[in-house]
Amino acid sequence: MKAVACQRAELKVVELPEPVPRRGQVRLQVLRCGICGSDLHARHGTDHWADLAAKAGYDRFARSHEPIVFGHEFCGRVAEHGPKCRREVPIGTHVVAVPMLRGDSGVDLTGLSVHAPGAYAEEVLVEESLMMPVPNGLGLDMAGLTEPLAVAWHAVRRGEVRKRTVAIVIGCGPIGLAVILMLKAKGVRVVVASDYSPRRRELASACGADVIVDPGQGSPFEDLERHGHIVDTPSVIELAVGTREKLERLPIGWWHLWRLGEALGAMPKYPVIFECVGMPGVIESIIDGAPLFSRVVVVGVCVGEDRFTPAMALNKHIDLRFALGYSPLEFRDALQMLARGKVNPRPLVTGRVGLGGVDAAFAALSHPDAHAKILIDPQSTAVQPMAV
Repeated sequence: MKAVACQRAELKVVELPEPVPRRGQVRLQVLRCGICGSDLHARHGTDHWADLAAKAGYDRFARSHEPIVFGHEFCGRVAEHGPKCRREVPIGTHVVAVPMLRGDSGVDLTGLSVHAPGAYAEEVLVEESLMMPVPNGLGLDMAGLTEPLAVAWHAVRRGEVRKRTVAIVIGCGPIGLAVILMLKAKGVRVVVASDYSPRRRELASACGADVIVDPGQGSPFEDLERHGHIVDTPSVIELAVGTREKLERLPIGWWHLWRLGEALGAMPKYPVIFECVGMPGVIESIIDGAPLFSRVVVVGVCVGEDRFTPAMALNKHIDLRFALGYSPLEFRDALQMLARGKVNPRPLVTGRVGLGGVDAAFAALSHPDAHAKILIDPQSTAVQPMAV
């Protein structure tokens, strides 16, 4: 079969043996595969990632000298069941799958390990237990976005965002746009989107963002006081003293009422801020600019070292969280949202190429004003990204 392999940062179309499914595995004919931002970074930085993964106990991450077949955002057609499969999903069914594959030494990350080649190929192996039929006749392009939307859905859940919470998305690349889509699917009423790129700001609006900010012209945090957020230290001190003085006038011990208020969730309003850039310095800039009590969810992957001033986060009582991946249930939820029309990621898909056009697609994606998400169609002969 044909596949695109990356070795020492060079992408080449190669011929590989047809994958043979092992116990509990299924061979798919790949119909669509998304090019992820992590693939763009991994092309030049797998060794650093592999070192980090090894520190966390996973020593089978891709190395730059190995021929790696990327591709973890995909949909396909069932072509063959391996031994001991339940075979509940018939041959020919369109499916998606959580991109993980069980091997002799454990479970590997599909498209990010030489032990689990990904879907930049005509065929790919998946675990039957992680495979899900595409429901409601969902189109191939949309089904192929299940995985990045699952990442975004996990991030939104990690942020514990409520409908009346002001949500701020910093960075409107594919993952930031997916977070916007999932925030609106959850019913969040005010979503602020910030990006330097005019094209990405345009896409953020198409995905449902309510307020669009060019950070070169203004701050995404500048209007939060109007929404009732505390933006400086004197205000929070005044709130504490003033609340104590008001409770003093009541006939019940003030501490009882304060404790009751805490139990009922009474606390200063706070925004939830999603960092979707993954570059050094962004977390620090968010902590510096955000109002007090903000919750920050880091979704962007910054592989290199970063720094910020903990005392500033402490003074502002910042809640800093990190979000990676998703659970199989969140993956299923994302698929169901797509199938039911609760989320429409069509604005994300800006191009499509064949296997012979992957290198050109990587080059196009290096320009933020050109494309958001480019999908690979292994049956296509396109060697340059075609508009969709």
